[in-house]
Amino acid sequence: MRIGVDIGGTFTDLCAVDATGIVAVGKVLTTHDEPARAVEEGLAALLPDLGAVEQVVHGTTLVTNALIERTGSRTALLATAGFRDVLEMRREHRYELYDLHLELPAPLVPRHLRFDVPERILADGSVHTGLDEQYLARLGRELAERGIEAVAVCFLHAFTNPAHERRVAEILAEVAPSLRVALSSDVVPEIREFERASTTVANVYVQDLTERYLRDLEQRLRRLGIRRAPHIMLSNGGLATVDTAARHPIRILESGPAGGALAAASAGPDDLLAFDMGGTTAKLCLIAGGTPLVTHQFEVDRKYRLLPGSGLPVRVPVTDMIEIGVGGGSIARIDALSLLTVGPDSAGSEPGPVCYGRGGAEPTVTDADLVLGYLDPGYFLGGGMRLDAEAARAVLREKIADPLGVSVEEAAWGIHTSVNEDMANAARVHAVERGQDPAKLPMYTFGGAGPVHGVGVARALGAPSVVAPPAAGVLSAAGFLTAPLAFDFVRSARAAVYDLTWEQVDALFAEMEAEGAALLAKSGVDDVTHHRVAEMRYAGQGYEIRVPVHDGPWPATLLDEFTRTYRALYRRTGPEVGVEVLNWRVVSSGPKPEVTLRLTAQGTGGDARKGTRRAYFPAASGFVDTAVFDRYRLAPGTRVDGPAIVEERESTVVVPPGAHGRVRSDGALAVTV
Repeated sequence: MRIGVDIGGTFTDLCAVDATGIVAVGKVLTTHDEPARAVEEGLAALLPDLGAVEQVVHGTTLVTNALIERTGSRTALLATAGFRDVLEMRREHRYELYDLHLELPAPLVPRHLRFDVPERILADGSVHTGLDEQYLARLGRELAERGIEAVAVCFLHAFTNPAHERRVAEILAEVAPSLRVALSSDVVPEIREFERASTTVANVYVQDLTERYLRDLEQRLRRLGIRRAPHIMLSNGGLATVDTAARHPIRILESGPAGGALAAASAGPDDLLAFDMGGTTAKLCLIAGGTPLVTHQFEVDRKYRLLPGSGLPVRVPVTDMIEIGVGGGSIARIDALSLLTVGPDSAGSEPGPVCYGRGGAEPTVTDADLVLGYLDPGYFLGGGMRLDAEAARAVLREKIADPLGVSVEEAAWGIHTSVNEDMANAARVHAVERGQDPAKLPMYTFGGAGPVHGVGVARALGAPSVVAPPAAGVLSAAGFLTAPLAFDFVRSARAAVYDLTWEQVDALFAEMEAEGAALLAKSGVDDVTHHRVAEMRYAGQGYEIRVPVHDGPWPATLLDEFTRTYRALYRRTGPEVGVEVLNWRVVSSGPKPEVTLRLTAQGTGGDARKGTRRAYFPAASGFVDTAVFDRYRLAPGTRVDGPAIVEERESTVVVPPGAHGRVRSDGALAVTV
């Protein structure tokens, strides 16, 4: 028995899997004041006996929330003399050229806690100015006396020669052992000063909070009778031990969304668009060749959600996805121009949508979906939470319908379709920027609210079909169980391709692969696979693309792969100039678990129809009698013609008029749009 646990902004999802498939799922409200408490309560309710559990895999939004809410440690930054303001100078780039009130996230370290350290290493790794150790010892003692809890060290060109940074760690350990210290040469040893400093600061800023949380989680699991320590989901789709995650917490920044992408990839086909809509946000991710795309450029705390450059950059491997602030709990309102807008702020789980009856006072997407008849007020969470439809109607009338001069149903439909269009627009941009046509990709939809909106998003996008898997409401938690133990390594070594020999390249990769094998061996993994990648560009370009490195004639094989990758992204090749490599990367991973993500209690036949319910579809001129089906009684091969609603405990699939679905052999409902 293995269990996946995903803490989201509204719900904490749980999924138990054994050799036969998914045997139990659970969904409880997230306890924001003490996140591990919801995990403990959810596990206790999930299974009567947890003694047979061999593994718990956990993903969390803890790191993201701490960076956005600024609840981490009091942190200082030590930088090369003259470079302490790199966090504030950024790249001197205006992400919105004509906005006179441009906002940028404040640095995690204020200026009075950023210090110039006398030292200088040149780009080739040679020492220009030695480290002033006496100054550093005085500064370390002063920082400890002033109540500083964490220190980030980011020296110029430390990715080439880390000697000065490592000496700083030794000195601070002697004079101020209470300080947590993070070195940029350990956290992100690669080129680009601002991103490296920002990532190192973020890592140590959340380290204490993350470690305390993970240790608390370990203790709670032991109290429940689970003997083995949990594994933690990484943002790139791999797993790590608690110790590794505590040392590099920035690598679990996007751990939750990665699980859903992995689940979608495991279900096929090889190329698809994964769409995850929960209570707070919606995420979209491209699956290419059966694998989620991975990027190393990510921003947190964006002031403008869809504008790169408006957030804090974090240079770690993350599943490449776009995230927008529309979920079941997203708040709808009338703006200053008398237009309907939805999100990005969310009611979350505290107080939640108005229909939850927990004190919410603003209309949300869930309230609208309930008024439209898509949700059963008596079967939400399998009947575990009764929804108040009249309260939802009242708040929609007061806040949306009456101000716009429309009916409550029209207001609810406006919210529903506005969300669909927002997500379709975001998906279109995300796919096209990665060289894909979204109209040719099937959509795989999950999350508590994803199947409700999936077909609507697909229609707005022009996608041909939608697949809603079983246990869609907790699929991210299930996806955790498909991930292998893995870790990512990088070395910056800029050079023209023709200036390198294969022996030099192979030696660089071998060094990183040895680190990966040693790290995985500590977890008892001996069967290790290494995936090699080079980040390359035409000489003179500002940014690079990721190119897989294969065995073959050097350098012809690498250059051919670069040309193929470049053409796939931009539909052309570049100028007749040289090609250079900026970074070399290795992903070391253990064997991928063999997991079947299908319900063990799948239907075998008989009448799965529960009855009918009035649901709103403008294409059918308003409310119509709509067939309601029990997801757990639908047998493979069953056809479901729209309009129809297919219910399970954690999510609901809406099949509108003109669409029809069929249950696949794995229990997923494939809807032709």
